Amino acid sequence: MKKQKVVTRNAPIEDISTLGPVKSVALGIQHVFTLFASTVLVPILTGLDVGVALIMSGIGTLLFHFITQGKVPAYLGSSFSFIAPLIFAGELYGLDYARGGIVIAGLIYVIVALLISVFGVEKILRFFPPIVTGPIIIVISMTLAPNAINMASQDWLLSLVTLAVIISVAMFGKGFMKIVPVIMGLIAGYVLAAVLGRIDYTPIVEAAWIGMPNFALPKFNAGSIAIIAPIALVTIVEHIGDVLAMSGVVRKELSVDPGLTRTLMGDGVATSISALFGGPANTTYSQNTGVVALTKVFDPKVMRIAAVITILIGLVPKLNAFTSTIPSPVIGGAVVVLFGMIASIGARTLVNNQVDFSKTRNMIIAAVILVFGLGGAVIEIKIGLVDIKLVGMALAAIVGIFLNAILPTEVEDEEEASMM
Repeated sequence: MKKQKVVTRNAPIEDISTLGPVKSVALGIQHVFTLFASTVLVPILTGLDVGVALIMSGIGTLLFHFITQGKVPAYLGSSFSFIAPLIFAGELYGLDYARGGIVIAGLIYVIVALLISVFGVEKILRFFPPIVTGPIIIVISMTLAPNAINMASQDWLLSLVTLAVIISVAMFGKGFMKIVPVIMGLIAGYVLAAVLGRIDYTPIVEAAWIGMPNFALPKFNAGSIAIIAPIALVTIVEHIGDVLAMSGVVRKELSVDPGLTRTLMGDGVATSISALFGGPANTTYSQNTGVVALTKVFDPKVMRIAAVITILIGLVPKLNAFTSTIPSPVIGGAVVVLFGMIASIGARTLVNNQVDFSKTRNMIIAAVILVFGLGGAVIEIKIGLVDIKLVGMALAAIVGIFLNAILPTEVEDEEEASMM
């Protein structure tokens, strides 16, 4: 007699092909709505072309999935870490030269990836035990939290309705509805905003149906490279934190298979290719990791569907304009829960690995990471003509890694043994 496979209500979805094409596309659209605001904000702030940024984020994501053998459910969008140096280099030398610096930054990722392949990922991961990664993942979430609240607070009615629908669908939805809570929340928030007359449809009316964005080649000089390229040393740490966070979501050692060599290579290649055609630096998006955690749809094909849709939006100005009319408070209501999911993953990392907080060493490492990451600490290092600014999660991660490396574990173990 054959044993029937039991599928629990909350079992993760590893293969979306079982859902059919329509539902699979809907899952991709859910991720597009989640990433859109952040991806277009970077070019808006820096003066780059929005259409190019969208297209290159989609192409970058597809390149990332190709390099990582399609094993990582991650989406690559515009990186916020490069905004300040991009603006500064743009003012000094022009955006073409600034993008040349981004190309080199992406190549630094590739170089680090090659070094990891030579010396082994284990030598890197030993600097990221649970006592370091758990608090770092929490910091990733909490540093994004103010952005969520800033958007949500612009109109609490819209944001709270969006949030309430997402929570309700995630908790009580049946069948396919249960895995698209974000898109349902965004629809509810958008409809409410339309009823209340809080949407300006002018961009949709004025936009063309088909249009090619302003692709542009980069230029290179030592000045812009010196300003922008060193930021890669900071974002590489952020990348490792994002990969570890995603590993916690899908409960697979993605840092081993496909490995940090491939994920760093994918991120770096995506960043360099983006800048070669006029786009910003790319990075793995935490809000999309939050969607994966909330919906338990682990199949990376969803991200590839989202990438194709994003590319199409970049080529269809009217679609681009439609997505831009989604009110910020509606998006804010969605990312409140998505960013919070990342913090929950960090807490779960600590709990699942039974990190002992009765040990002073563990308390110190976690405390310093959290305070440096959430307290707004900034350390500026000047090396020759290059200024490197360590802030937020990158600074917290570096300090945590350092403390974990130098603080002894034997002292407390010996004290406990002597008291027995």
